[in-house]
Amino acid sequence: MDALPPVPAAPWAEDSPPVLGEGPLHAPLMLVGEQPGDEEDRLGRPFVGPAGRLLDRALASAGIDRRACYVTNAVKHFKFVPRGGRRLHQRPDAGDITLYRPFLMAELQRVIPRLVVALGATAAQSLLGRKVGVAKIRGQVIPGPGQRPTLVTVHPSYLLRLPDPAMREAEYARFVEDLGVALAWSRAEREG
Repeated sequence: MDALPPVPAAPWAEDSPPVLGEGPLHAPLMLVGEQPGDEEDRLGRPFVGPAGRLLDRALASAGIDRRACYVTNAVKHFKFVPRGGRRLHQRPDAGDITLYRPFLMAELQRVIPRLVVALGATAAQSLLGRKVGVAKIRGQVIPGPGQRPTLVTVHPSYLLRLPDPAMREAEYARFVEDLGVALAWSRAEREG
């Protein structure tokens, strides 16, 4: 098995270790998020903070065992702005996405999932090599890198930011539906 290349570091990330993906090689599903958050950066693991806990709940609701998935991020370092004693998330820019993309592509070649799930716009841009409207292609399986089937959906943090409880509940249900499509696709691919 080929080793992964060294993880690049953006100038703003040179003093922190990267947060690498985790999960089994040849996992049927590869979930790709935006970047590690504060908790992920501190613990060195992807999707362990609030968005990760929501993702775990949604995966369970869709009948997906997270331990059977490979979970990673498009950008491997936490980009933030210090505010007092807090570290506030700063969205990766196109240069950040481009810098980390070769490492993500190497992960994809190593894991060889049946389906890639892009969680949000940053992940979709990194995987597809261009900006896409998540709302336009949400829940659809489209050709991704190397024609690998890719499903684009929202990032769990989007759900956490919705102020209206009814909208949050409806969007959560829709997110679970998207994950259900991913599960059905991965099962059909295995059986077909």
